[in-house]
Amino acid sequence: MKTFDYSAAASIDEALAALQEYGDDVEFIAGGTSLVLMMQQGLVQPSKVVGLGQIKELRGIKRTANGGLEVGAMTTHRQLETSPEAFAYAAALPQSLGVIATIRVRNQATLGGNLVHADPAQDPPPVLIALDSLVDVVSAGGGARTIPMEEFFTDFFETALGESELVRSVKIPPMPAGSRLAYKKFLPRTEDDYATVSVAVRLGVDPDGTCKDIRIGLGALAVTPLRAKAVEKALLGQKLTEKSIKEAAALVRDEVDPLDDVRGSAKYKREMARVWTERTIALLAKPTA
Repeated sequence: MKTFDYSAAASIDEALAALQEYGDDVEFIAGGTSLVLMMQQGLVQPSKVVGLGQIKELRGIKRTANGGLEVGAMTTHRQLETSPEAFAYAAALPQSLGVIATIRVRNQATLGGNLVHADPAQDPPPVLIALDSLVDVVSAGGGARTIPMEEFFTDFFETALGESELVRSVKIPPMPAGSRLAYKKFLPRTEDDYATVSVAVRLGVDPDGTCKDIRIGLGALAVTPLRAKAVEKALLGQKLTEKSIKEAAALVRDEVDPLDDVRGSAKYKREMARVWTERTIALLAKPTA
């Protein structure tokens, strides 16, 4: 690992000042579960590393006035996994954090760090895409903007984050009335492995079985997490039957662009995308007791 200088920022302004001073030579460290490995492998070699752990403004989980949820970028996966506020919002949200790696990793890794790392096989992005989440970003001089989660990831390990920007929080809008959320991932090896395929679905169904709301987020099926818009379009406003779900889920094969790797061939992953999209939608389409 290349020698670097380390300091801990006490505020967002201090962290942004470091960005302005060091530019491409600085890396922020949150939980460090991804950054340290990349530094050890020589994939990133910053001369300056700035810790974000002391910045209180980047922590916390709170319900918003309209029934949504705001999660600070430095919130750990474990904190979100065990959050009463997250459970009150939708039980499947904290449950989806509980399948990330191991509890040791979840106690250290942060939501903001996960998003900025931009690994397409990680768990939070598909869920947050299905929830229409926004990435709250700040920049030097008091600038701020929000980026839709589905637009935040631009390439493998790359995001829409500007050179002088920092992720402050993730804003999750209120769940549409009557909608439910589910997250499923296919793991052919161990439970703490990366997914071969992951699918998050938000679904709302009218009493007569008509789909009134649907969002689908996909992971590990391209160089970025994806939203399955063709499947959504095929089902929105339609009666949810075994046939309609099966036909719509088949469309996902043309929406994904998976890579051949140790977890399966591109052809295999396309078929698993269809299978798990169909299963997840069908699960939510069943009437609740």
